[in-house]
Amino acid sequence: MAKFKLDEVDHQILDMLIENTRTPFTDIAKKLLISAGTVHVRVKKMEEAGIIEGSSLTLDYQKLGYSFIAYVGIYLQNTSQTKFVLERINEIPFVTVAHITTGKFNIFCKVRAKDTNHAKEIIFKLDDIDGVYRTETMISLEESINDKKRLMHSIFQDM
Repeated sequence: MAKFKLDEVDHQILDMLIENTRTPFTDIAKKLLISAGTVHVRVKKMEEAGIIEGSSLTLDYQKLGYSFIAYVGIYLQNTSQTKFVLERINEIPFVTVAHITTGKFNIFCKVRAKDTNHAKEIIFKLDDIDGVYRTETMISLEESINDKKRLMHSIFQDM
């Protein structure tokens, strides 16, 4: 498959959609001085090329009562247990992200909880999974950077 080439208009469309995935194509078209049909066709092409995969909704977890964030590094007894442990982790809804990693931990997870007591319960569930040797937890004091655009702009400059 040939590499899909993005131009400046594509970059601007992506920029606006990253800001708010619910931005109507008509609004994007007005800002870029192109037709809504052009926006639709370009977005469709980027979806077909796999550059855009679905869309997402951002929730304010703090307003929902889940402001406590912890990162948990998981050490496994054997790396052959990775798949099994990930399947058990997937059963814990408060673990929102899990990565298989190199280095210190075998698996690295992001946990969202109501408070420290709730986080303790979740961490104990992780500790109790067969194959987990031990865990190490880091508490997030504040999310200081969460910018999806900076990387995108850097990638565009390299193209």
